Amino acid sequence: MRKIGLLGGTFDPVHNGHLLAAQAALEAVGLDEVWFIPTLTPPHKPQPGADSESRRRMLDEAISDNPAFKVEDIELQREGTSYTIDTVTALKERHPNLTFYWIVGSDMVKDLPNWREIERLAESLTFIGLERPDQPSDDAALPIFIRRRLLRAIMPPMGISSSDIRRRLKEGRSIRYMLPEQVAEFIRRNGLYES
Repeated sequence: MRKIGLLGGTFDPVHNGHLLAAQAALEAVGLDEVWFIPTLTPPHKPQPGADSESRRRMLDEAISDNPAFKVEDIELQREGTSYTIDTVTALKERHPNLTFYWIVGSDMVKDLPNWREIERLAESLTFIGLERPDQPSDDAALPIFIRRRLLRAIMPPMGISSSDIRRRLKEGRSIRYMLPEQVAEFIRRNGLYES
């Protein structure tokens, strides 16, 4: 069965840290593909600054040169708040012949016990927790049902965030080398995140 990594987020905008995370997970676990899943309405974050179509198009631009990456817009098609369990359930129904892995940053791994229907989610897939080489994770506090379904991948530290990119754009500062040039060009062309 083909192994598919799922990387969810607002991608507001997508940046090199997202791409590096996807590549680290792909290589560490031997995934066949990574699917980027842009969220329409995130449950625990403010509304995105760019509309869903713009965020989808920036993702398309960012991954255009990597055949192992694709955009899955299942959450953009759904109304209301996006929960991982709903997305994974729908993807498993559509693709019963695929094995899914959910990619999360090391900061989110400790929060997994609080995710909606986490026990059912853990039965549906395996988590890939990204960690920095200088900050190994301590999973002892996690419930055993999560620890059994958790793999680790090392990700080089990269201090880039979407919120910092948006702030820099509002302040008229450079975002060069923080995201793919074609994404920066899309942002400029469409006047996104301007003050």
